[in-house]
Amino acid sequence: MNVPANLKYTKDHEWCKIDGNIATIGITHFAQGELGDIVYVEIETEGETLAHESIFGTVEAVKTVSDLFMPVSGKVIEVNGNLESAPESVNQDPYGTGWMIKVELSNAAEANELLSADDYKALIG
Repeated sequence: MNVPANLKYTKDHEWCKIDGNIATIGITHFAQGELGDIVYVEIETEGETLAHESIFGTVEAVKTVSDLFMPVSGKVIEVNGNLESAPESVNQDPYGTGWMIKVELSNAAEANELLSADDYKALIG
């Protein structure tokens, strides 16, 4: 199971890469595997400031639709536009080309509450 050590994680299976006051967010390798083939990603929150744990979008797989939750509070400054034409990139490269949003952090201390790679590995077994 691919769980990069340089990222932070949520119990809802989002990952978060902090770079200064910008967080890049997506779903984990485990999550995309559980969902199966992803056919659509809907994120219409660009420009909005969202609270920690609020919904920032949805991901649709062949058998289900799942909400996407904010791991940290902040303003959505960028949405990965490539997901519209290539949602399968979330399955193929969830930590790279399959990233979903970039957020300008409102409260950087929230990142300290996220799971480490080891804690996330323990969560998913």
